Amino acid sequence: MKLIRFGEPDNERPGIYLNGKRYDLSSRIKDYDEQFFAANGLHELEKMVQQQPTGAAEVSADVRWATPVARPSKIICIGLNYADHATESNMDLPKEPVVFFKATSSLTGPNDDLIIPKNSTKTDWEVELAVVIAKKASYVEESEALDYVAGYCLHNDYSERAFQLERGGQWVKGKSCDSFAPLGPWMATADEIKDLDNLRLWLTVNGRIMQDGNTKNLVFKIPFLVSYLSQFMSLLPGDIISTGTPAGVGLGQKPQPVYIKAGDIIELGIDGLGSSKQTACAYSRS
Repeated sequence: MKLIRFGEPDNERPGIYLNGKRYDLSSRIKDYDEQFFAANGLHELEKMVQQQPTGAAEVSADVRWATPVARPSKIICIGLNYADHATESNMDLPKEPVVFFKATSSLTGPNDDLIIPKNSTKTDWEVELAVVIAKKASYVEESEALDYVAGYCLHNDYSERAFQLERGGQWVKGKSCDSFAPLGPWMATADEIKDLDNLRLWLTVNGRIMQDGNTKNLVFKIPFLVSYLSQFMSLLPGDIISTGTPAGVGLGQKPQPVYIKAGDIIELGIDGLGSSKQTACAYSRS
């Protein structure tokens, strides 16, 4: 199944993407949130879809795509999880996963504008595979980790490199600006992704390919990451783990870095998880 949400900000509703069309399920489902996943909502949704695959109203093509998962308790990100990206960042390959958080207020629809933050000089892109947690995970064995996964999404882990790397402290402040986490267009349930270790990730800026990677090159694989993180915190239903980006970010461009400017168009995609498109806009108080 492909779970979607749609509608204007603060008025999003749940639905499903089926055979190239979006359907409104808000009369039967409150939202795709922690409560939904914790109550085994995916199983109930599957039965509903099988019984009435097109019984719900179709969503008009001009209605905004929203994040496929309602605001989770946390967005956990993994840094330097592709060897080629660590190299271009002039950083050593980590012996254990580099873990940081991204504020949930940074979540935005997959095709919403990217807002370049006030005082930003180095806003950058990062295409990533995101994992959505299905049920509470605490001290999970790696062999059982995928049992705790609801599905997967496309994520652009936007970063402001000056905020992240040049102003001290932790990376979170360079990762959490408003609009810095476009997610979707849909969450594909785990059964739809047959080979997690062979998914192409790509990203273009103004039509030029910048990132072209594959999950086969992940340093720490998804089962390990779910298990590892669950040793330090409870992963709650609906939580998001963003698993890292391959080479090709703006910071790593030669002979000098390239950063996003107003008017740039960023497009990205992952096999089986669709594509998204953001237009960069300068910050405005209005």
